[in-house]
Amino acid sequence: MARVVVLGGGFGGIAAATRLRELLPRSDEVILVDRRRDFVMGLRKTWAVVGSHPLEDGVRPLSRLADRGIEVIEAAIEAIDPAAHAVRLANRSLDGDALVVALGAEQAPEQVPGLVEHGINVWDRAEAGRAHAALEGLAGGRLVVGVFGLPYACPPGPFELALLANERLAARGVPASVEVFAPMPIALPVVGATESAKIEALLAAAGVAFLRGRRAVEVRDSTVRFAGGEERPFDLLFAVPPHRCPGVLVEAGLAAPGGWVAVDPRTLATPFPGVYAVGDCTAIMLAHGLPLPKAGVFAEAEGYVAAEWIAAELAGTSSHAAFAGEGVCYAEVGGQRAAQVRGRFLADPPEISVLEPSVGAVEAKASFETARLVSWFGG
Repeated sequence: MARVVVLGGGFGGIAAATRLRELLPRSDEVILVDRRRDFVMGLRKTWAVVGSHPLEDGVRPLSRLADRGIEVIEAAIEAIDPAAHAVRLANRSLDGDALVVALGAEQAPEQVPGLVEHGINVWDRAEAGRAHAALEGLAGGRLVVGVFGLPYACPPGPFELALLANERLAARGVPASVEVFAPMPIALPVVGATESAKIEALLAAAGVAFLRGRRAVEVRDSTVRFAGGEERPFDLLFAVPPHRCPGVLVEAGLAAPGGWVAVDPRTLATPFPGVYAVGDCTAIMLAHGLPLPKAGVFAEAEGYVAAEWIAAELAGTSSHAAFAGEGVCYAEVGGQRAAQVRGRFLADPPEISVLEPSVGAVEAKASFETARLVSWFGG
């Protein structure tokens, strides 16, 4: 009897665990460990902030994976020994014949002085309710959406939030301006200047200012200060905080300090035999020198590929499964329309396009969530 331990209950971890359960004999164990007790997609956070859809409607308890034959342990991970495929939790230890590391990226708002005190972390679902109340309570002035570090999860997300918040304020008749700042020279560097300009044109058409090349170094009461001394006032600050690789992965030797887990871009294998890493905790460099975006659609595909390789190795065979780097994400732009960012990210050079916003893309975004929740957790 074999045992595979999956660390993390996000897109990548759930995809890996469910595919492993399909591929492995029923006598083999698949164990998923996460400190959280439930799963919800990141798209729900933005919907909750602007009040278009309740966060709760997209929440699913991880315990329902037990119906699929997956053991779920709710616990914080204290240490990992990748060479031994061993994991130490708060009250027990686990070891397995293989590991899938899918711990995502940690958010670190404390890295920017004053951000915790004066901003709202809109990438933290626990803050969605507070952000919504603050948006609804804004009577005028300036709403600022800020990207406080690179890389961050869901690259189009801050621009989507700015556009939807702007639409919500206009619908309420609030005399407010919305602007979004980021350290990048263009909105979406990974897609290139031509395609990125399409997102920037949507911002401009909506009257949302894009302040490019701004690296925030401090937040004071009602003011953001950038490197170089420039300051911007705000009445409400929605923050996308700095992201970092989970410390437990650095301590385990899976990632260098300040870096991310390095994997084979096709198989997701780490340098440790039998250990695979997927999702936002990893870094895969593309042909043009930029990293693969941190997005659920990629974590999901990576999880399936890692599962195929582990199942083959446990069976004493090999696999032809390969991560293709193909994906699509949906950025709502207001007016019940969404743009699609679609492409072959591992191509040389990457082939990525921003498609014209449409009502159909909003429907596709909703279907993307529904299909996965039903597939993983049942109807």
